[in-house]
Amino acid sequence: MTNKSSRFSKLNLNSLLYCNCIVILSFILCSPDCYAQSIDKLRYELGELENSKGRVASTMVEIDKKIEQVKLNILSAELEEIGFPSNDHVIRHKAFSLAYGEEVEQAIWVMHIISSEIKDGTVGRTNDFRIDTLIQSGSAEEEDYFIKTRNSDGDVEYDGFGYDRGHLAPSADFRWSRSALSESYYYSNMSPQLPGFNREKWADLENYLRNYIVSNDESSLIVVTGPIFDGDTNYISRSKNKVAIPTRFFKVALDPKMRRAVGFILPHKEHLQYPIESYMMSVESVEKETGFTFFPNYPVDSVKNGYEPLHWSNSIQQGDVIPKSAPDLPKGHFNTIDAKNFMQDGSTVQVVGTVVSARKSRKGNALINLDRKYPNQIFTIFIKKEHLVNFPYDPVTYFDGKEIVVKGKVAKMGSTPTIYLESEKRISLFD
Repeated sequence: MTNKSSRFSKLNLNSLLYCNCIVILSFILCSPDCYAQSIDKLRYELGELENSKGRVASTMVEIDKKIEQVKLNILSAELEEIGFPSNDHVIRHKAFSLAYGEEVEQAIWVMHIISSEIKDGTVGRTNDFRIDTLIQSGSAEEEDYFIKTRNSDGDVEYDGFGYDRGHLAPSADFRWSRSALSESYYYSNMSPQLPGFNREKWADLENYLRNYIVSNDESSLIVVTGPIFDGDTNYISRSKNKVAIPTRFFKVALDPKMRRAVGFILPHKEHLQYPIESYMMSVESVEKETGFTFFPNYPVDSVKNGYEPLHWSNSIQQGDVIPKSAPDLPKGHFNTIDAKNFMQDGSTVQVVGTVVSARKSRKGNALINLDRKYPNQIFTIFIKKEHLVNFPYDPVTYFDGKEIVVKGKVAKMGSTPTIYLESEKRISLFD
């Protein structure tokens, strides 16, 4: 038994060694070709997958283009449905429509929609300013705003005529669509604007309405924008086509979902200081100023009769009020916006505003805010604790919600214009 078992063990060992030798020999003799065939097969498979991915990506690009076009078609249909402001010949582009005034060489109104798509839009400025070929009489063009020449060094020099090419329908309102954004650079969508107007308060108004969309889920705004010409019309003297210079600009907006609307008229001046809400008014008021009828097919006409600032701004709190109109104030009186022009200059002025909040600090000092509540305050009255005894009433509660006039030198507390009071002689109700 021992010899037989030993023979079997040797046989198994020999068989195993034989098999291993065959495997090793096969690896040595065949591995280059085998691996080459395997690698070629894998590379072929990889190529097929990458080609498939490319075909899918190409298909997705085409689908995205079709989706964008359908969205633009929907916006165009919604503009038609709500109705245009006038019976003038309407020029229709992909995302906005306009009526062109040949006599002023610019649109008299431009109508577009700010949709919720802007929340995820990433398209940047294209700056491809160009003539609008849909204007049969010819639109404004580059030579209406500046002359471009090339010097001896090959550099381009610009000789500007003093005005920006101000968008009526802002390019950023279309940042979800490259084609629509590009069309916003037609010269038919431009109006001459002073640099300090276009880049400051006008830009603030454009941002103001976009922020409304960001803050209101699923809302969209139907917007009409245009120039206003008061009195004798002035023109850019060096412009090729004699482009007219507006004296004011208007913008109206309708949120059909929330059934609210608002209007704005801004004077065309450099460096406007008042907050956007100061230029806010009802759509009906803008209609009276322009002669247009906005949103004529909208079923709830009453939305054009009023407006609520609180609905339109994140910076406005319940109880805030719009500062008094400067032209309506008596001589020598200033509103809470203009008060900052006198900060630390030593002048004694009279400031008019509405008490919207008042409190005592931990140290017992009284702080009274006019027109805007903390933390968005725009003007503050400060009464030190030791001076409160000079008042025959509690100033923290006595003037609550009332229009008052305060007299004194405007100091600076942080960045807020502030008048420090020591007695009740310099504060009273405003009649």
